[in-house]
Amino acid sequence: MRQVVLDTETTGLSWEKGNRVVEIGCVELVERRPTRRNFQRYLNPDREMEPGAAEVTGLSWDFLRDKPRFAEVAEEFLAFIRGAELVIHNAAFDLGFLDAELARLGPAFGRISDHVAGVLDTQVLAKQRFPGQRHSLDALCKRLGVDNGHRSLHGALLDAELLADVYLAMSSGQGEFALGAAAGPVAATTAGPLVAVRRRPLRPEEEAAHRARLAAVAKRAGGTVLWDAAG
Repeated sequence: MRQVVLDTETTGLSWEKGNRVVEIGCVELVERRPTRRNFQRYLNPDREMEPGAAEVTGLSWDFLRDKPRFAEVAEEFLAFIRGAELVIHNAAFDLGFLDAELARLGPAFGRISDHVAGVLDTQVLAKQRFPGQRHSLDALCKRLGVDNGHRSLHGALLDAELLADVYLAMSSGQGEFALGAAAGPVAATTAGPLVAVRRRPLRPEEEAAHRARLAAVAKRAGGTVLWDAAG
């Protein structure tokens, strides 16, 4: 089974009011194990960030103005998620924004649901497992022992990594399959073509966050994790 854990960041809370996607982050799992294949892009939204969104993401129009527009990455993004089950926290929010972006490209692109095998909403899963409790990503990290101490700002790829850990721990207690601790090769999938994803350089604050995450995973694993060893 191939799954893609997905998160987005946006210029504001409502796509109906013209807000746009400014970052997409995806983490691939095959048979519930991370493959180390990610997809991440910052996007030019052709508009300013709303103050609240800028505060929680740390993103600005000055940073985003030279980034590609959604139309320029749409085919690559769809190829990455094609045939997979999407794992999303509060799926209606992200799917609403992504469907709105696809709609701007024309009817030939359809909706996200036309490209994937299904959608698993971890917020629904959390409400079933922890009724009457808080279901935010931060609350679930705390409840399930997922280290998010390095998360000072919201970022789509970082949040997708955290959500993958939360999903694995919440759905079957397999917290040791955390993203930095995958062991052994993962079988190739036939759900769709593999995509060679270009990795853009990390911003300094992102590099520090990822290094902190790897250090925490290595400490739990008692040694150097594969991602860290690979540089």
